[in-house]
Amino acid sequence: MVNFKSFRGVITQISDFSVGQNGDKNDCYKIMTLEDGAGGVVNFIISPSTYFVNREIVTTGEWVTGYYDGDAPVPMIYPPQYRALIIVKESNYHNVKVDFFNQQLLSSDGQLQLNLSPTTIISLKNGQPFTNSPANRNLIVVYGPTTRSIPAQTTPYEIIVWC
Repeated sequence: MVNFKSFRGVITQISDFSVGQNGDKNDCYKIMTLEDGAGGVVNFIISPSTYFVNREIVTTGEWVTGYYDGDAPVPMIYPPQYRALIIVKESNYHNVKVDFFNQQLLSSDGQLQLNLSPTTIISLKNGQPFTNSPANRNLIVVYGPTTRSIPAQTTPYEIIVWC
């Protein structure tokens, strides 16, 4: 189980990031700087395996939320630098929740309860259909309206199973 942590901010810079020794370049990596508007700054390392929800293209000036593994080692530098697992571009048309969902499809923070329907798309991050139960897994949930209850309940548009 991944201990997902997140940082939300506006993209202020995207540039190439060298991952090789002795300054060797590997053009497949980027560094993305986010500022949260309250003085917080984070650098995310974007790798070929970073998952962009809806395969969105992001540019400077856009608001995104980056998810990383809170248990992964990080260099002790400022601003903090995390390996991005998932990037979500903000949208007025849907919400996204990245979390572990238990047997009852309740998020680990107890804030969101999923009610599946036949129209809910359930897939792997490579786009292939996922035919087993999404319960007791890390999920990326794309959803719209919710109830005003605690926990909020929703019928997701899409669930991406994070294997």
